[in-house]
Amino acid sequence: GGNMDFKNMLERERLESKKISKTQSVTSQLDNGIEEENVHIGPSDHIPWLTDRKWAYIRLEGRSFGDVPLNAELKLEVWDSPNSAGVVIDAVRCIKIALDQGVGGPLLAPSSYFMKSPPVQYRDVAAKDNVEAFIRNEDVTGDDLAEYLN
Repeated sequence: GGNMDFKNMLERERLESKKISKTQSVTSQLDNGIEEENVHIGPSDHIPWLTDRKWAYIRLEGRSFGDVPLNAELKLEVWDSPNSAGVVIDAVRCIKIALDQGVGGPLLAPSSYFMKSPPVQYRDVAAKDNVEAFIRNEDVTGDDLAEYLN
């Protein structure tokens, strides 16, 4: 990418925590896990001419019928700054719901769905179900919240 976020990640101290959160966000969704040496998630460099664009190259390796190797590659290009606007708006809406209901503290359901490194990580499908229950004013993360707070 070419914006200040990528420029700041040239400082390796900032990069390390960002790589950890991005990697955990992705690997937490895998059924069978993945060895650390088989995954790389993080920026390659700050590229000024990309301006606010971000390019991601995704490579998946697996095996198909007969144990034949199967590989897929994808290039994703987005404008970085507006890319998260919808997520931020929905997160703010959930904060408003919590305020209206007199709820304080960590909002596990919304944060697990909208954030990369929530206090409690759920699978994406469960996180979506939990945030929809939160919107309906149904407490589905109470036990996890109690465990998190202890």
